[in-house]
Amino acid sequence: MLKLLLKKQLTEIFKSYFFDAKKNRMRPKWQIAAWFVFFVLIVAGMLGGIFTMLSLSLCEPMLALDLGWMYYLIMSIVAIVLGAFGSVFNTYSVLYLAKDNDQLLSLPIPVRTIMASRLATVYLLGAIYSAVVMIPAMIVYCVKAGFSAAHLAGGIMLLVLVTVIVLLLSCILGWCVAKISLKLKNKSFITVLLSLLFLGAYYYFYFQANGLIQQLLLNAVYFGEKIKGAAYGLYLFGTIGEGSLTAALIFTSFTVLACTIVFAVMSHTFLSIAASGETSEKVRYVEKTAKQRTAFGALLGKEFRRFTSSANYMLNTGLGILFIPAVGIAILLKGREILTVLDAVFQTVPDASAVLFCGSLMLLSSMNDMCVPSVSLEGKSLWIPQSLPVETKTVLRAKVSVQLILTAIPMLFASVCAVFILNASLIIKALMILLPLAYTVFSALTGMYFGIKMPMLQWTNETAPVKQSGAVSLILFGSWLLSAVFIGVYLLFAYQYGSLLYLILWTAVLAAASAFLLHWMDTEGCRRFTEL
Repeated sequence: MLKLLLKKQLTEIFKSYFFDAKKNRMRPKWQIAAWFVFFVLIVAGMLGGIFTMLSLSLCEPMLALDLGWMYYLIMSIVAIVLGAFGSVFNTYSVLYLAKDNDQLLSLPIPVRTIMASRLATVYLLGAIYSAVVMIPAMIVYCVKAGFSAAHLAGGIMLLVLVTVIVLLLSCILGWCVAKISLKLKNKSFITVLLSLLFLGAYYYFYFQANGLIQQLLLNAVYFGEKIKGAAYGLYLFGTIGEGSLTAALIFTSFTVLACTIVFAVMSHTFLSIAASGETSEKVRYVEKTAKQRTAFGALLGKEFRRFTSSANYMLNTGLGILFIPAVGIAILLKGREILTVLDAVFQTVPDASAVLFCGSLMLLSSMNDMCVPSVSLEGKSLWIPQSLPVETKTVLRAKVSVQLILTAIPMLFASVCAVFILNASLIIKALMILLPLAYTVFSALTGMYFGIKMPMLQWTNETAPVKQSGAVSLILFGSWLLSAVFIGVYLLFAYQYGSLLYLILWTAVLAAASAFLLHWMDTEGCRRFTEL
């Protein structure tokens, strides 16, 4: 039974490799094999390559200072952090709050068997993340320090201990996330917030990594003495990689003890969390007068609720809501310095800064494309908006309006920030506000055009229409190309005619194209929508 449950867990995790959500059917064997080869190349090739380069940059200088233990300590900490945070949300969803908890617990299967299968899955995924760091670190150490049985055994023992520590941390953090999740009302916004914080932390440490490594290497001996004095246990942990059997036995004993305590607590709390499901809050009925809304207002509210109810939808189609105003603030703070650099680089191109600012805002606008998959997300429920006693164009305009509202307001703020710091004529400043707004309208209507022409209505997971549809890819890459053309044409030859004429021409073209797309949506688009 344990083997069968473990197979089920792994199949669920790699479901996208076996099942084609676009076509709602199993993939051919050659596609499954190709996906797993791709997975191995990404994990072992790309991630393994990154940490191999990190190991090469640290190992030789550390060995020269007789600090091999510190090298292993640093790489172990990186592996633990990557493994724990890479698998914590998997622990939360696989171990505690899996969708099939009620079904499995109702079967004549021992609870310990269910726990064991899910713990094995969590361990395997955490071990993959950890091994991507530790295996390159071990190979580099054996090459630089010289291969020996002690070095190989020490590296293997350290790898095993790191994977077990990752499992323990994943279980503890997953338990905390599960407990908190049961108390939350709007989980989508929490998921979006945590994802953004994780991305922010990742990019912060990514850009700071080189400086941190340089500081570490310059002060390695000082840090090493501090660790030996104030945190001797960390020193012992690092010596395991160098082949210290005593340190390995000490940490193995502590790890076994920690595992015993954590698993004992889990065995007592697993059922209470796994069987809790969604809690329902008792609400006392209070009679109140309902406010009458227009058909458009009701449909617009429905589209906003659909957008805010899905973390996947918000993260993949609405990042511009945060990035556009953030860029506006950055322009206010650093705009003068940016202008100085741009004027120096493009000193032979008059008013290049105005065009570059507009092109950058146009590019940022492409990060919002929520109306592109809005038709596809109706899925099997498409008959509901089709059968409503309202005009079809009202339904489509409500979908477009979500993107317009969520993009135009941040875009107006960012444009005003750019205008505030730019030295240009009043009419050029006005065009710098009008052009990005015109592009925002054009982008939304173009997204609806391709959303109607290229719908994906047969899906089992909303990730398919949001991330994998042809319409989304076409709009995304097309927006990038159009922004590049806008900037490139001016810098290459159009600057000879002046930025004023260029901005007026683009604003007029985008406005005319938007009017055409709006007419198409209200006529041919409505007809196609009713026939889907």
